[in-house]
Amino acid sequence: MRLASPEDAAVTQRLLKSAEPSIQLHVVTDLLGRLVDNREVRRLQEQEVRRLREQVRTSSRVARLLSERDDTGRIPHDPYRAKWYGAHWVLVALAELGYPVGDESLVPLRDQILGWLFSSDYERYMGRVHGLPTLHASIDGNAVWSTLSLGIADERTEPLVQRLIDTQWPDGGWNCDRRASGRSSSFTESLIPLRALALHARLTGDERSLLAAERASEFFLAHRLFRRRHSGRVIAPAFLQLHYPCYWHYDILYGLEVLAEAGRVNDPGCDEALELLRGKALPDGGFPAEHRYYRSGPNATGQRSLVEWGPTSSRRMNEWVTVRALKVLQSRTDP
Repeated sequence: MRLASPEDAAVTQRLLKSAEPSIQLHVVTDLLGRLVDNREVRRLQEQEVRRLREQVRTSSRVARLLSERDDTGRIPHDPYRAKWYGAHWVLVALAELGYPVGDESLVPLRDQILGWLFSSDYERYMGRVHGLPTLHASIDGNAVWSTLSLGIADERTEPLVQRLIDTQWPDGGWNCDRRASGRSSSFTESLIPLRALALHARLTGDERSLLAAERASEFFLAHRLFRRRHSGRVIAPAFLQLHYPCYWHYDILYGLEVLAEAGRVNDPGCDEALELLRGKALPDGGFPAEHRYYRSGPNATGQRSLVEWGPTSSRRMNEWVTVRALKVLQSRTDP
């Protein structure tokens, strides 16, 4: 494990004093929790985690995210196309925040997105290109990952997992583009399924999911997380910017976070992306959100977020980005 620098330690203490219980929770679970090997201390940490998860549940941020539910517990918008306030996106946000596991009040939102994923409206988007299956795999992946993370998965989870496995391309990724060349998977369609399958493998011990997650990991590692495999060129400038939330988009921090969760952040294929991430650290040890994919406020229409996610500035620390960057950097084991 990489030892925390004085700057890391200082910013970690700042994050522990955050007004956001989710930030405090991620510090306790993802940063401090990695450094403790004492049964009594771990017991106290588990109590603190439960306390912070409850604070997340009752926070004003969660209240705003759930504020558009109707009397049936559903959000009366398209679960996916209502970006970023439909049921699909709200469940992903709650899982990212560390919302408590097993809350039955979220079941109507789960049923909205899973019902759509097995409907003819969704399945008509599935097809083939050059003999390979096309799938909006980031949607299926987010549904699997969020419902497993929130403890509300049901009997429809396994068919979704199987659909991901069945539609994986030979290079280890996925693609939804019916005009694709068939030569390479899509980064934006492949990262979230990797995250979902890695979590499914951890929770169930399913070897199919583990193998599929390993193949997906190799896809990103072969591209060094942001470069074209043959030319070495940067695939897209946005991949090198830091964002939060990423939603379905891709950047190097999101890629590193998912590979860390999959146990692959020590691979040499992550080295260059890790160095780029370290180079984005601010003088105070924090990390910025350099760009955003959402709009907020009363006049926001498309890509509408019901909440703000911290400052967007190359010179100001964003807590959501910072806690994830530190998680990634501390996940790296020194040779």
